[in-house]
Amino acid sequence: MSRPRRRGRDINGVLLLDKPQGMSSNDALQKVKRIYNANRAGHTGALDPLATGMLPICLGEATKFSQYLLDSDKRYRVIARLGQRTDTSDADGQIVEERPVTFSAEQLAAALDTFRGDIEQIPSMYSALKYQGKNCTNMRVRALKYRVKRARLPFMNCCYSPRRQ
Repeated sequence: MSRPRRRGRDINGVLLLDKPQGMSSNDALQKVKRIYNANRAGHTGALDPLATGMLPICLGEATKFSQYLLDSDKRYRVIARLGQRTDTSDADGQIVEERPVTFSAEQLAAALDTFRGDIEQIPSMYSALKYQGKNCTNMRVRALKYRVKRARLPFMNCCYSPRRQ
């Protein structure tokens, strides 16, 4: 005989969570849901496990408008290590190639200026996207090959700020 499903509290609102590095957005969502004993919860778009940042978590009635936040413009701040290529295209992978950085800050800023408007991108096979209902990140563990469609992504602005020492 199955137990009756436990129902959480009816709690409504949006919680802004500063997601730490190494935690998936879903793990963060489940922890918040458990802490608040909320019956319904959802986030407004996944952040990569390596990324840190604000993750809006909608609780209860607020989940009804989470789609509007999901579709809204977002801003990202990126710190990149130039001159290294890894087998996963991210900081977690093994370095497979190193090259000297042979361009100036001005040349980099000019190159970044070309990233405006709709940019066509092929998502990494290590992304959090889903393919045939399965998370691509988990698929890499099983070494499955797949084809992901190119995506058109809007870039409003992309600029270079020298890193402060």
